[in-house]
Amino acid sequence: MSLNQILPFVSSFIMLVFTVSVLQRWVLRRKDHFLFWGIGLAMFAFGSFAEAYFAFGRWSMPVFFIWYLCGAVLNAAWIGHGTLLLLVRKPWARGVTIALILASMAATGLMIQAILRTDGAAYVSGVAIGEQYRNLMPAIGEGGLVRLTTPFFNIYGLLTLVGGALWSAWLFMRKQVLPHRVVGNVLIAAGALSVALAGTLTRLGVGTYLYLGELVAAGLMYAGFLTAARPATQTEVEQAKSASAA
Repeated sequence: MSLNQILPFVSSFIMLVFTVSVLQRWVLRRKDHFLFWGIGLAMFAFGSFAEAYFAFGRWSMPVFFIWYLCGAVLNAAWIGHGTLLLLVRKPWARGVTIALILASMAATGLMIQAILRTDGAAYVSGVAIGEQYRNLMPAIGEGGLVRLTTPFFNIYGLLTLVGGALWSAWLFMRKQVLPHRVVGNVLIAAGALSVALAGTLTRLGVGTYLYLGELVAAGLMYAGFLTAARPATQTEVEQAKSASAA
């Protein structure tokens, strides 16, 4: 078994544990941001597992459907939207939530349309799925309209996740309180940027670092979540209250 066959499985396992941790918090607290984080992370895990499947050189139409819809299209937007819901309490955020759900349903419909026209015979064993999916899917004008949706979902996800994490880190750092949350948010932002960079390189034809980038992203984001979620000490709580009152 090669390294490229092992790494996606490791990423999937980390993201699965991460997903369970987040959804447990949603069950206990019933906060919407935990639900969107959990769903987005589950999509990330499904996408990584699909890559692990393809790393063994086997073609599967259902697995490709999961890989593209969950891994390439939706997961970043849902994770990033969770961060938006955590930081924004304005009424318009609910409208964005509805828009994201409707857009995701539309993307799913377009993916169904595309998968029916996907050419599995063009699959090349031994080549990362991220490097060859364009040769498998139909052109935009021939039923591949779902390909037009990926930039919008991914840009939204990157801006909300990375921007939200860095904004939170800046707020805590400026007030000089809860330093573990500063570190946690920086780790989350770094994880999101690493997978975005790996994905960009793959689309440019450099797929060597895709699986490693996803593993690094999974590890950094989970470490960031655990760090930021660590209970504050009594001293830290008092310092935060003082900073808020100042």
